[in-house]
Amino acid sequence: MSKIGIIGGSGLYNIDGIESLKEVSVSTPFGWPSSSFILGTLQGREVVFLPRHGKKHTIPPGRINYRANIFAMKKLGVSKIISVSACGSLREELKPLDFVIADQFVDRTNYAREMSFFTEGIVAHIEFSHPVCSFLSSKIYDAGNSLGFAMHPKGIYLNMEGPAFSTLAESNLYRSWGMDIIGMTNFAEAKLAREAEICYATLASITDYDCWHPEHDSVTVDLIIRNLNKNTENAKKILAKLINNIHNQEECPQCSSALRFAIVTDKNNISKKAKKDLNIIIGKYVR
Repeated sequence: MSKIGIIGGSGLYNIDGIESLKEVSVSTPFGWPSSSFILGTLQGREVVFLPRHGKKHTIPPGRINYRANIFAMKKLGVSKIISVSACGSLREELKPLDFVIADQFVDRTNYAREMSFFTEGIVAHIEFSHPVCSFLSSKIYDAGNSLGFAMHPKGIYLNMEGPAFSTLAESNLYRSWGMDIIGMTNFAEAKLAREAEICYATLASITDYDCWHPEHDSVTVDLIIRNLNKNTENAKKILAKLINNIHNQEECPQCSSALRFAIVTDKNNISKKAKKDLNIIIGKYVR
């Protein structure tokens, strides 16, 4: 039975009803993930949790080992990943404490982050026009909506470098581009999940308006933390409802066969190291 992966902050695994919790460490060809993984069962489904910034929130966005995180999820048998992420709002109608199911990304990182498994000994070009799983996204939206939370079924996520927040000029520029929310982590996760043929969707929780907003200067750190904690508790409720609504046999063809026509290196020319390292990802295509 495939597992559901959840990437977010520490404590998300404290969901009412979760059982058989255990902690495991997972090695990968790309180094160690952000933290050990928390495994458990919820309503009969196996769930895998990972705090992307580490258990004590010590890893900044630009230093997260995204490849190791997603590879380890694949190694643990995860077929669907829900990313729970705090974000800022670039739109008046997207309010603090609302949730946005991001459906598009624009990347503004400095490309120091490793965002592909296909960098040595093999070349693959995934189709990425629609970077999240529409099936999983709709399930998340339905779960939150049924609980009465303020849910937005789509939105463009601007992935900035961080760890500093935007300048006012940048914030206004992103608004002029039509961006909806802003964060620092989800683009790399989405791209690597697609390469690993894992369904991926973002549950973005708004903590505050970005600095473009006239009332931004009155926003305190204490208020942001309160909103973050409230969003975390609401996200747990959404996850519990979501997992109950996802059936094991449901599969998204777009995500589960993303590499079918993506590998352009002839299998006879793929390096032995690449075949060995990436076996759990490319093994069904490269013998």
